[in-house]
Amino acid sequence: MNNNNTCHAFEADILQDHDAVELANLLKAKEISQEEVVKAAIKRAQKIDPHLNAVEFDCYDHALKQSRFSPNPGYFSGVPTFIKDNTPVLGMPTNHGSAAINSAPADAHGPYAKQYLDQGFALLGKSTLPEFGFNATTEPAHKEPTRNPWNTDYSTGASSGGAAALVASGVVPVAHANDGGGSIRIPAACCGLIGLKPSRGRHVLSDQSKSLPLNIISEGIVSRSVRDTAYFHAEAEKYYRNKKLPPIGLVEGPGEKRLRIGYVADSITGHPTDDDTRKTLEETVTLLDSLGHHVETMPLPIQPSFIEDFSLYWAMLAFLTQKTGKLIMDPSFNASKLDALSLGLGDMYKKKFYKTPLFLYRLKKTYNDYARAFSGFDVVLTPVLAQTPVKLGHISPTVPFEELFDRLMRYVSFTPLANTSGAPAISLPISATENNLPISMQFAANHGRERVLLELAYEIEEAKPWRKIHNL
Repeated sequence: MNNNNTCHAFEADILQDHDAVELANLLKAKEISQEEVVKAAIKRAQKIDPHLNAVEFDCYDHALKQSRFSPNPGYFSGVPTFIKDNTPVLGMPTNHGSAAINSAPADAHGPYAKQYLDQGFALLGKSTLPEFGFNATTEPAHKEPTRNPWNTDYSTGASSGGAAALVASGVVPVAHANDGGGSIRIPAACCGLIGLKPSRGRHVLSDQSKSLPLNIISEGIVSRSVRDTAYFHAEAEKYYRNKKLPPIGLVEGPGEKRLRIGYVADSITGHPTDDDTRKTLEETVTLLDSLGHHVETMPLPIQPSFIEDFSLYWAMLAFLTQKTGKLIMDPSFNASKLDALSLGLGDMYKKKFYKTPLFLYRLKKTYNDYARAFSGFDVVLTPVLAQTPVKLGHISPTVPFEELFDRLMRYVSFTPLANTSGAPAISLPISATENNLPISMQFAANHGRERVLLELAYEIEEAKPWRKIHNL
């Protein structure tokens, strides 16, 4: 850790600052061995995690033993990674970031873990998240928070905050993440990473997402390079392809088509973006214009009722967890150990439960409303968050519920629409604050158009390369 509270594990070892694609290529060419790579990643994890608190469970010994045998088949064979602790993995508990669960080790991989690990990754363990992914910061009330490698006084975002910390700090090049309201894009934004939330149904559905009245969850990764995200999604399609969506295929660079891009500066919550975020949005508009894209302002494709509708859906999920946790989560579930945010959301839903049919109806309508908004645009540009990353404690579940809820409304306002509409959206690290915190922008496209977003991401990465934490 240095004087500005930056904390990373990069060093002149076999991992260097290679992305996952480069490591996979070196492993295939036998220029490096899987055992060497796994050993280096474990060493980095053991060095950095006492400062970041991003590893929920480790399986280092098992990973080392496996690395001495024939590598797993798959494009990313031997590349180290972590899976988020809301996804069942053989031999490890799944506690969903909550003190309310003390699960036994899983006796099989969950449906999505199978798809993820089919790509050949060497699994080192599970990453942290806030309780059931309900919060926008990875600060479980019952344990130490996960800290941001760029500045350890600040939040990593959530809910894939552990994954983002491990990738940003250099422990692994990519890590599993999933997104029910911004949980890939928000931690990617806070930690200076690439975070693509794919279209609804793009990957194998988890058991949890299958049970939802409206599936808002998408699976994916956080990465340090656009290339890793592009290759990951191309390889994932080889395991499962949703025939209702156009294929992504392998995207290897910028597209030639100049795009019609609409941008939105302030969210529908009525709270303006802060000065640093607005300045970064304006810089991004200027950059896109210089690249030959047509950029203009547009209204956010959303009804005023969306704020309450999504809030009540979020609250309903907390209420259902509280009441049926033993059935839908784990037999060990103990509602008395839920944090104040989960309990507060549950109470909020109880007061307005009678609105359930109406808010579900309107949220399901966002699919068509969103699609119509793209009649004149290829991409919509917004901030990921209305404010730059917040200090630890600002949106902790220990903050009184009414105050915490208001702070979350001011902070998280741009990401949920992609979840209810089922559209793809990507977070890209464009700029930074004076104290090294990343500032990221969100690019969203119509359903099934991940390819457009990846081509644009490559182009922006080439025009304005991402900052590297170990070069500060």
